[in-house]
Amino acid sequence: MSVRISADRGGTFCDVYANYPDPDNPQQRKELVVKLLSQDPANYGDAPTEGIRRVLEAVTGQSIPRGEKLDITKIDYIRLSTTVATNALLERKGRKHALLITKGFKDLLLIGNQSRPRIFDLNIRRPPPLYSTVLEIDERVTLVGYTSDPRAEEHKVLFDENGAVKRGYRGVGRDGEGDAEGPGKVVRGISGEAVRILKQPDEASVKKDLQKLYDDGYRSVAVVLAHSYTFPEHELLIGKVASDLGFEHISLSSQLLPMIKMVPRGASATADAYLTPILRTYLDGFFAGFAQLPRVEFMSSDGGLVDASGFSGLKTVLSGPAGGVVGYARTSWDEKRKTPIIGLDVGGTSTDVSRFSGRYEIVYETTTAGVTIQSPQLDINTVAAGGGSCLTFRNGLFLAGPESAGAEPGPTCYRKGGPLAVTDANLLLGRLIPEYFPKIFGKSEKEPLDTDASRREFEKLAREINDNSTNEFSLDEIVYGFIKVANETMCRPIRALTEAKGYATSAHILASFGGAGGQHACEIASLLGIKTVLIHRYSSILSAYGLALADRVCEIQEPASTFYTPENVPALSSRLDALADAALKELEKQGFPAERIRIERMLNMRFDGTDTALMVLPEAGESEGDYLGAFHRAYRAEFGFLLGEARVVVDDIKVRGVGTTSDDSGPSVFDELEQLQTSQVRPDSAAMRYSVYFDKVGRVDDTPVFELGSLAIGDTVDGPAVVIDDTQTIVVVPGARAVIASRHLVITL
Repeated sequence: MSVRISADRGGTFCDVYANYPDPDNPQQRKELVVKLLSQDPANYGDAPTEGIRRVLEAVTGQSIPRGEKLDITKIDYIRLSTTVATNALLERKGRKHALLITKGFKDLLLIGNQSRPRIFDLNIRRPPPLYSTVLEIDERVTLVGYTSDPRAEEHKVLFDENGAVKRGYRGVGRDGEGDAEGPGKVVRGISGEAVRILKQPDEASVKKDLQKLYDDGYRSVAVVLAHSYTFPEHELLIGKVASDLGFEHISLSSQLLPMIKMVPRGASATADAYLTPILRTYLDGFFAGFAQLPRVEFMSSDGGLVDASGFSGLKTVLSGPAGGVVGYARTSWDEKRKTPIIGLDVGGTSTDVSRFSGRYEIVYETTTAGVTIQSPQLDINTVAAGGGSCLTFRNGLFLAGPESAGAEPGPTCYRKGGPLAVTDANLLLGRLIPEYFPKIFGKSEKEPLDTDASRREFEKLAREINDNSTNEFSLDEIVYGFIKVANETMCRPIRALTEAKGYATSAHILASFGGAGGQHACEIASLLGIKTVLIHRYSSILSAYGLALADRVCEIQEPASTFYTPENVPALSSRLDALADAALKELEKQGFPAERIRIERMLNMRFDGTDTALMVLPEAGESEGDYLGAFHRAYRAEFGFLLGEARVVVDDIKVRGVGTTSDDSGPSVFDELEQLQTSQVRPDSAAMRYSVYFDKVGRVDDTPVFELGSLAIGDTVDGPAVVIDDTQTIVVVPGARAVIASRHLVITL
């Protein structure tokens, strides 16, 4: 038996999706879903381990006591996404570490890039750096020549096939003494640039300084040296010394991401040194729950799977949300119609928003919790509004978030004395039905949601609001007022991803998922002018389901630092070919046949004289070598103009190898709808009638509640109605129509 398990540990819930061979028909696979609280220390230590234990109990039919090491013989693989690194960064609970940096640059990362996101604030509190101390390394290399030289190609240093200087720099500043004039040895860097070694680090001195750090209790270091993106030898030397001394984690900026720009490269190295040890500690605890070491794959922030050896804190800041993006992209995209999709992931702690138009939209520099990180991540905007967002009334304003009740203690209705949250509001409005909600609350883990507790707290809050208002509001109006605030908060990042980038929001499809997505999807779509909402049958656990659909990824990047000219294109192509071969061999080594491997070749390009580079991948169907045309289109779409005849610089070359792990998921939902014979669902097929509050309509006491599992493919449900199953509640507002497809609920507004 080969059980395949995917677990997404979110801020509030841990979702587990598993599939295994059907005992009655081994050619078919059965599916299983487990949902549990991410934190419940009174009952279990680690949520994913507990979820896997429950899966194995259900599949084998055998009782497995908590605390017993799990047998992996029946497990094919485990795929994990986690918020451990994200939370450590947000809460500033990472590992103490030291920054090792070129002498003279001690305050570089503290100064940063001088950006002022809140320029008019009178009391700006800059977040402190992640590192605890700084050690300056007495070393120095510099680049030969001048980057602003208009004849840089003509004047550059030439090397022979052995890397020796064949002809020195011929531009301004040449003293004419010889081909390698000036102090220090000139060598060719990885990017092809000429590097002058002015001072090599003294190994004995470095060892002495590192020993003092070790004696002071430091076990993690980040090494950031000037120009190490093209000349990493000094960083590698320091890394070896640190390793020999026993440092447990060493983050070399040249190995993590060999890109130009020392500040973001350095910030990324310190983030890795800060987060990876925490992640490794968590993983050690996770692996300790198994009798043997299982095969585990992890979701990285760019939407690809990596193994344990390639997993790091730097790659996991968006590990959880990335699974959801893969999930809706693989299940909702229609290659024939090509209608772009907005992904709305309403979780317990936050709402994550993304966009998919045939390719994953990836950004290479992001700022999280005040830390600028240079690492490929899916372009996901996060806002602190989810099911656990706390509801407060302050200064005459209704507020939803940013504080969250989380899983411990959770919202008021979780029976742990928590604050009022969005979940409580949905519960009182009838958008959550306790009879259908998992009974996993209270000390026994077997109690339902506590409606009475939510009502008592809201009545108390309603009295305060009415005492401070000239109008008298009903309890329903006040509770729904908080929902409206939360909905508008969720719309903001959607507009930032669409309207702010020149896309019409109304021209998209809304793919709603996450545990709370179904309760808000119709109203959010209405606010944005979107007419079609897709809700997958596994929408409440789509981040876990996306893990099962994700591909293995191998990325290799090198600096280039050359102009994009016809003369340089062959050399760039040759280097891309070499990286592509390396990525292909690595994926083949991991067990992927060549026909299941896709290679994407990219150039990081910018206009000469600017510092804003775009990673360019030509569109499907274009000539693979048309990078200049692809760059111009991407630049115009991003900034609205082109810089005339300005030369284009290639800062980096990159190859992304993708090993396909799952087969094509079949025809799209829209192809299915065209062939579907629909019929109105019979009113008497409703499982129950329930009192639900709707905007502009008020309470509808006899709102039909349908169980998704009892509806047939082709059934249509007209709002107002509620469609429900074991893990999600979907509110169909008045005037909307929902059609049941094989894998989706399709709502038309």
